[in-house]
Amino acid sequence: MSADRKTEAIPQWKRTEVDAIAEMLSSYDSVGVVDITGIPSRQLQDMRRNLHGTAELRVSRNTLLVRALEDVDEGFEALTDFVSGQVGLLGTDENPFSLFRQLEASKTSAPINAGEVAPNDIVISAGDTGMDPGPFVGELQNVGAAARIDEGSIKVLEDSTVLEAGEAVSADLANVLAELEIEPKEVGLDLRAVVADGVVFEPEDLALDVEAYRADVQAATARGRNLSINAAIPTAGTVSALLATASGEAKSLAIHASIEDESVMPDLIGKADTQVRALAARIEDPEALPAALQAVAEEAAEPSADAAADADEQDDEPTDEAEASESSDEESADDDEDGGDGGEALGDMFG
Repeated sequence: MSADRKTEAIPQWKRTEVDAIAEMLSSYDSVGVVDITGIPSRQLQDMRRNLHGTAELRVSRNTLLVRALEDVDEGFEALTDFVSGQVGLLGTDENPFSLFRQLEASKTSAPINAGEVAPNDIVISAGDTGMDPGPFVGELQNVGAAARIDEGSIKVLEDSTVLEAGEAVSADLANVLAELEIEPKEVGLDLRAVVADGVVFEPEDLALDVEAYRADVQAATARGRNLSINAAIPTAGTVSALLATASGEAKSLAIHASIEDESVMPDLIGKADTQVRALAARIEDPEALPAALQAVAEEAAEPSADAAADADEQDDEPTDEAEASESSDEESADDDEDGGDGGEALGDMFG
């Protein structure tokens, strides 16, 4: 259905407005519906300025927003279900996840007015209010805060929950919170839904833990890479690792099989040299070796300088065992002297 047939029964200014909204929507990759309920005009203008260069906010009558969404053949008509109350349309070239994070990060605290519903529990924290004694202590007590005058100042004795989430704010409580400069609500653009590439995303789809999601993706990538390498499946990300592994395995095979290839000759020569030296060290007679290997055998047979020094020190310092041995030798000599005659007799007996 054309825009002319849809707008022919409405005033020209409305037709112009619908065309302007439709043109705005057609110029962006993603379009969302945002809730602007309770946002003061000044803060709404600040939000527009903060979004400049990233997104464009368009506020109009809901009936005109719906007509524009239906006129643009980009799948945006699915957003008409979310147009109710005080809303605006937001156009952007950012992906929906980035848009959601930006809108959440831009929210600021604000005072709450009488009659509004508390978005969460409202707590007046313990501490010195900094106010002089006066009627305000009674106002605090009337709203449920544990307050009294202490040392010339009004103090709250303990954290006091003065209103639970979902309850309406009274005029007395709104005045107390304003005096204490407590701002219990967040003000910002609440994204109801966004359409990108014909897909509708709602806040619960976009509220991701980015760091946890990144860690999951990195872990999955690592596991996929390991699987590809272990299964020898060549891909753009694993072919270099597979080639390096294959090269190492081929070289190891060539060395163990003594395959004379130019790339492994230095390794084969080194291996042969090590084996020859080990064999030469086991020959007890160096003269039995070729002249070129005699020096190798002698080096292997000679104790190290440190070992020789240790041996010298042990020779210079007699141990208890050496002293005991000397004592034993002396006793043996005495025994020989005492039994010498017996030895000579045995010698005579056996001629």
